Amino acid sequence: MKQSDRKALVIFPVVLLIGALLALAGSSGGSFIGAIPTFTLAVAAAITIQWIVFIPSFMKQTEKFYDITGTLTYVSITVMILLVTPELDARSMVLGALVLVWTLRLGIFLFRRISKAGKDDRFDALKPSFVRFLNVWTNQGLWVTFTAAAAWVAMTSGKSVPLDGFALVGIVLWVLGFGMEIIADQQKSRFNADSANRGKFISTGLWSISRHPNYFGEILLWIGVAIIAFPALEGWQNIALISPVFVILLLTKVSGVPLLEKKSDSKWGGQADYEAYKAKTPVLIPKFH
Repeated sequence: MKQSDRKALVIFPVVLLIGALLALAGSSGGSFIGAIPTFTLAVAAAITIQWIVFIPSFMKQTEKFYDITGTLTYVSITVMILLVTPELDARSMVLGALVLVWTLRLGIFLFRRISKAGKDDRFDALKPSFVRFLNVWTNQGLWVTFTAAAAWVAMTSGKSVPLDGFALVGIVLWVLGFGMEIIADQQKSRFNADSANRGKFISTGLWSISRHPNYFGEILLWIGVAIIAFPALEGWQNIALISPVFVILLLTKVSGVPLLEKKSDSKWGGQADYEAYKAKTPVLIPKFH
């Protein structure tokens, strides 16, 4: 067995343990479906959905269903919570709506991107290994759960709090972040679609004030969701506030900014215009010149 496979076998139970601990804490004092806490069922479903789709994906050695499965996981579980939670209040409906709008927009964007590209090179070394490819799918289940945790736990908390100042501030931040993410993605798509820009990097529009404005927008909107959710959380349920922290760490330390910065440096590093752009434009938090 390869060392990478052995490492994956160690990681697998750790990921499941983290998911179980989050489910236990987030379910404390929350609503139930039968004898099972609603949030615990949501966590289990998030991972189970990945495993179900993993089977044909491994057999066909394809990653084409990966992004759409993540999207469907957000949608199906959020809708499930909205349908089964007793005495659903306005805060829960707002949270559910915000998660669904963000998910559907991102899902459509990612589906178009993979359809156009045909494949995702990140999976080339992972697909042949059963355990490593399974870990990728399992991690997606945990990623979905952590990202949506603040909303899902608040929606299943059993504590009803009327919409208040927290909700207003959170909605404003969500709208700002969502708008920024959409505009940044559209600007980059139009830039890349123009043959005159082939081989060039984007430094206009929102990309002139941040090297990753779409990621800043995503972080902002999840902070907004956590602020909306906060008044409905009690005790151990507050662990769900890790949601925006998780998003920040994921995008700035793991799969977002570091990978794209490395890719950009390998393509344009050393070019005077690119180095000048890096020098004057912050990595994430926008700076108006």
